[in-house]
Order: sequence, then C-alpha cells, then structure tokens
Amino acid sequence: MKRAQLRDHLVRTMIAGEVATPRQNNLSHYRKMSDRNPYYLFGLELEKPWSFDEVLAMMAERCGVNPDPAHFYGDDTIDPELTIDALDRMAARFRLAAERRERVLLATGHPTGVLPIYLAVGRALRAHGCEVLTPAAGWSYEIDTPDGRRSRHIRYVEDVAMLSSAGALHHTHDAAPMEAMLAELAAESTDWPDLAMADHGWAGAAGQAGIDTVGFADCNDPALFAGEAEGKIAVVVPLDDNVPPQHYSVLSAYLLARSELIA
Repeated sequence: MKRAQLRDHLVRTMIAGEVATPRQNNLSHYRKMSDRNPYYLFGLELEKPWSFDEVLAMMAERCGVNPDPAHFYGDDTIDPELTIDALDRMAARFRLAAERRERVLLATGHPTGVLPIYLAVGRALRAHGCEVLTPAAGWSYEIDTPDGRRSRHIRYVEDVAMLSSAGALHHTHDAAPMEAMLAELAAESTDWPDLAMADHGWAGAAGQAGIDTVGFADCNDPALFAGEAEGKIAVVVPLDDNVPPQHYSVLSAYLLARSELIA
C-alpha cells in the first residue's frame, strides 16, 4: 500500500486526522499527567517535571493535536503523517526482531479496538522464529469499579495479554498486570523479553523496566509520548485506539509489508 492510500484510510476512518476525542478530555488528561496522577502515568516514572504547557507542546509535536492552549472545545486532531512515520519506525523494529528471533511480549488495554493489529503481528513474528511469551496467565487482582470491587485476571488470546473477568475482556490503563508478568519472568530468571508491543499501562510498565517497547497511544494519553521523549519508550504510534476493529486491518497489512514479515 502506498503512503497516500494509507493516509486516506486513516482520515476516512477517523483513526487519524479529525478524531472523535473531545478537546476538553485531552486537556483534562494533560493536566492530570502534569499533576503526576498515577492513573495517567501508565506505570512510567517520568524524569522531567512536565508542566501542562510542556505536555500540550509535546503532544502537538508528537501527536499533532491543536497547539493552541485557548482551544477548549470540539474534537481534536492527530496528524496522519506522524502516524505513518511512527508505523514505519515500528515496522523497522519488528523487522529487527524477526532477524534476531527475539523474545516478545504482546499486551493491550484496548481489546475492542486495536487487538487485530496485535494478533496479526504476533502470528507473523512467530512464523519468523520469534518466541512470544505468555507469563502470569490467570494472575488476578481486584480493582475499584462503579459497581464496587471487582476481580480481573490476565487472559491470553493468541498470546496477546488482556484483562478479563468471566467471559468479558476489559479496557484498562493499569500497569499492574504487566508488572506482574515481568515479576514472574524475573523470578524464573529466564526468557526476559527483548521487545514489548503494548499500549496504556502495559507499555508504560514494560518501558519503565527497560524493555524495548513499541506501541500505540491516543491523543488523550500523553504519558507514553512523554516516555518516548525521555527515551523510555522506543516508538509510540499516535492514533485513535478504539474505532471499529475492522478498520485496523489496513494498518496491520501496512506494518507487515513494511517490516517484511509477510510470509
């Protein structure tokens, strides 16, 4: 697929371009990250103070949101050119992983959105000799929800880690599940991952642990972009991470072609 075709697809499906994320939601999250609210840090221990103005400027540069601090309402934007540039960097890292036959972790906090990309990449990496690790399957903990305390556990779908309860898969920002996965690997002293492909707290915790981490982030999730700016995250692809999942198939095909992982 040519770059122009991918760009048209991103804009048409609102994965990038004018996206459905409200501007006021973005600004609220930027403020909370700058205030060091743990929920918005995704498991990262950021070194810079990151004032609100610095977060907004960084997100304008790395994601393509409107840089005007006086723009309070309406939807915001993601620059599709930045999305494609980051996909190219991600593809290059996958190509290197295949050449080295690396050990890889795959994990997503958006099972209703970007999961198809993880599944496609996981299959391709396995086909090229990579080992996709699945530590801490079934590990569980309790979280606060609007309905009270609820149990969540790690469930793997084709070696992609997600949070689950009973028959449901859940959205999460939490870093604790990835931290549990890494703790199990560290305790076993074997099979430490060379690469993690993840988002939200799964990515933040992996990057904080020193693992080469690539992933996705929406324009209301500034922490991973800040982690990339500080060198804790290798690649962050800016996109809307929860459009209908079939729209991500084009991104999967582009990634596999660019990384030369198509069998």
